[in-house]
Amino acid sequence: MYKSLVRKILFQFDPEKIHHFSFSMIKGMMKVPFIPGITKSIFKVEDPVLERKLFGLTFKNPVGLAAGFDKNALLFDEFSNYGFGFIEVGTVTPRPQPGNPKKRIFRLKADEALINRMGFNNDGVDVVVERLRKRKTDVIIGGNIGKNKVTPNENAIDDYLICFEKLFEVVDYFVVNVSSPNTPNLRALQDKEPLTELLQTLQNENLKKEKPKPILLKIAPDLTDSQLMDIIDIVNTTKIAGVIATNTTISREGLQSEYKNETGGLSGKPVKDRSTEVIRFLAEKSGKSFPIIGVGGIHSAEDAKEKLEAGADLIQLYTGFIYEGPGLVRKINKSLI
Repeated sequence: MYKSLVRKILFQFDPEKIHHFSFSMIKGMMKVPFIPGITKSIFKVEDPVLERKLFGLTFKNPVGLAAGFDKNALLFDEFSNYGFGFIEVGTVTPRPQPGNPKKRIFRLKADEALINRMGFNNDGVDVVVERLRKRKTDVIIGGNIGKNKVTPNENAIDDYLICFEKLFEVVDYFVVNVSSPNTPNLRALQDKEPLTELLQTLQNENLKKEKPKPILLKIAPDLTDSQLMDIIDIVNTTKIAGVIATNTTISREGLQSEYKNETGGLSGKPVKDRSTEVIRFLAEKSGKSFPIIGVGGIHSAEDAKEKLEAGADLIQLYTGFIYEGPGLVRKINKSLI
């Protein structure tokens, strides 16, 4: 139904406009009596076999919604009705920012992929905090944090600290995003020295809290083996909770679609294999010394199992959710039982 009808209609329109339209539709639908319950009965799968306990949190199932989809924390309660075990909001920055000029999302239908160059467009941390304070469900919420575009890298730590402090009471875990290709010079923060300083500073503040919260690092799929070994060292040195592998790629290898040369981060099926390679490398070389959340090109239950078998403890959907529809969450969870 979704792929044969709904997706065909949605894909006739501009990706960013239809994203906002879909949000409005879902928001309105979920206010209608019985609709949330019906949605849960269709998509939600509950079984003790699916439960995962990681970094002090209990996930009802291992399938999450990746950051960037509900970046402004508008629909986290509603998305929980589709069966997600956790929702990651953001990337959030200290101050609101419009992001990069439009058009900035491109569908690569032949490749079942997306290219985006959004540029951390978001309503700012204060607005997101107020929305999260109104949480109605018990779904686990992650807060993905970044720096404002105008903030120079030498002051980036200040931006991450602001977001960390303001979000602390309203999220269950944090993700440090230094791997988006759409904010100038952001990926330079993945270098060993600045990344260690950033994560250690956040962890030091975290450990001052009565109940510290898990901090994870989201990395790019474009890192070399040497850089991935650095990531392992950094995680073990700073004792952060784990890694999310991976963000979007700047590679354009093997693409067929007309938009293949657009700048931005590529997500979807073309990043699947590289994402799995990074997960397997981190798991094997670290001796599985920290949890890994796998994301990148998951369009089927088989793709999800591949990530988990490679060493991921949880997985996240983004582009696969757009191409395959909400039924994908149910299919993955049913296949894992």
